[in-house]
Amino acid sequence: MKLLNLMKPWMIAALLAIFVSSCATTQDEMPTDDGAPIDDQSQATTGAVGDGSGADATGLDGADSADGSAIADGMPMDAREMLEQSEGTLSNRTIYFEFDSAKLTSESISILETHGDFIAGNGEVSVRLEGHADERGSREYNIALGDRRAQSVRRVLLFQGASVDQLETVSYGEEQPVMSGHSEEAWSQNRRVELIYTVN
Repeated sequence: MKLLNLMKPWMIAALLAIFVSSCATTQDEMPTDDGAPIDDQSQATTGAVGDGSGADATGLDGADSADGSAIADGMPMDAREMLEQSEGTLSNRTIYFEFDSAKLTSESISILETHGDFIAGNGEVSVRLEGHADERGSREYNIALGDRRAQSVRRVLLFQGASVDQLETVSYGEEQPVMSGHSEEAWSQNRRVELIYTVN
């Protein structure tokens, strides 16, 4: 009986030590989905606080979340603020085309994927896709070509998750050149689709 009474304080101390060490491990490290630990303090200092969805706060231009909402100085930016940024992929809102073509380049598709993610993540945003052509060809042909170009852009945005209600297409053909002149330089600037954003 004496021996049992002497062992009790040692058992309690041992159990307490095990408990404290296990608590210390869970405070310092949190396992991620792939099993790699994340340091709690480094996560707090970077401002990368998750929303419980498992998505991190990196995406567009390295500063936006996966749902298309940017993080600036630890505060989320709204859609209007993101569109007012003068740098980054969202600031590029003109897609150019080759002569007599509505085919998108890989660079254009990459730009449109970013726009599509942004539109899908911001339901209050709508976009008018304005198709244009250079001066060569008849007026009717260029209106049709501008429409085909706008539809090509629309398909990529829809594939990225944008809603049909958020997108509108219009073709101006050759009627609204961005550069006047009868040279390849002017023509290449006029073969385009412009993304015109509205935040409701």
